Amino acid sequence: MNTKRYALWTSTIVAASLLLSGCQLLTGYQKINEAESAEAWVGKIKPIAGEVNIACVGTYHCEIVQIDKTLIIAPNSHEPINPQIMTALPRQEGMAKTSMNVDMTPLVNKNDIQVVPLAPSSMPGLTNYYARVMPAKHEVHVNFYPENNMGYVERFAMIHDFTEAGTYQLRAYQKKSSEKSGSLLDTASPEPLCIELLQGTKVQRRFCKQLDAEHQGEFVETGMAKAVTSAPKAKKMAA
Repeated sequence: MNTKRYALWTSTIVAASLLLSGCQLLTGYQKINEAESAEAWVGKIKPIAGEVNIACVGTYHCEIVQIDKTLIIAPNSHEPINPQIMTALPRQEGMAKTSMNVDMTPLVNKNDIQVVPLAPSSMPGLTNYYARVMPAKHEVHVNFYPENNMGYVERFAMIHDFTEAGTYQLRAYQKKSSEKSGSLLDTASPEPLCIELLQGTKVQRRFCKQLDAEHQGEFVETGMAKAVTSAPKAKKMAA
């Protein structure tokens, strides 16, 4: 019998169904991706030689709440718990220049963690951050918010050996099942939420939420087809 690997998971409610065909990123990612002020905030992730960047995307809002034993984002304030681990942004007029002046001092200790503002969230008043760590095996906990509602959160965690420096993304999407019969019961059933780990543009691992009685809503790591080498592209929205 094949041994299945599971991601740690808890959820406050079951995700509502999105009637999308094929692999489709959630609406929230499209909004974050096209936020007019995103480039003015920090812009693209800034790689540092020898470091690992970890970001989350795909929903209205997401937060890297913990890495290993270090708490990153406070669940109530949705801001970094420890100001000392946040990359400082200089105070100046005109946020458009901020991305050129962020203090990106390289990490020194193997246990060092820094969080960097990436872009304004699709939830007003919140910010999306990414984390900087050294290459090693890390346990990463992420809260995803698939709806514009702070009361609905999907909690996901995984352990991964980030052996190579570079940028990694935990990307949420929903995949429409091709096995549905078209009955009203199937139509009302929620589409499974999946999370992919990307290294650059290549998918390294995939986890999908199982709604059957055996797994009771756990994220289960699924097999990777050899042909799958990149993540589904976001559908561009009209400006």
